[in-house]
Amino acid sequence: MTLTVTLHHYLALAGILFCIGLYAALAKQNAISILMGIELMLNAVNINLVAFNRFINPSLLTGHVFSIFVMALAAAEVTVGLALVLSVYRDQLTVNINKMDGLKW
Repeated sequence: MTLTVTLHHYLALAGILFCIGLYAALAKQNAISILMGIELMLNAVNINLVAFNRFINPSLLTGHVFSIFVMALAAAEVTVGLALVLSVYRDQLTVNINKMDGLKW
């Protein structure tokens, strides 16, 4: 009995990863956990891009190219996000987003 991995399997995996990332981004109060949730969501998007490319038009590499752009965007997001978190931590000694009120009026 051979099992083949279909597009539905990839989409289910990406959907589960996206939901876990969305939960982490919305329910957590730690800034690092929120950034990790956003990274999970971006990785779910990458899985979708590569899977659709493989099953719809494998001769072109458009899904792979878009996936590389998303990875570059994710790297930039993490760099800026961690720099902001470290800057706020130096001032307030917390990474809890409920206690980060330095920009409030």
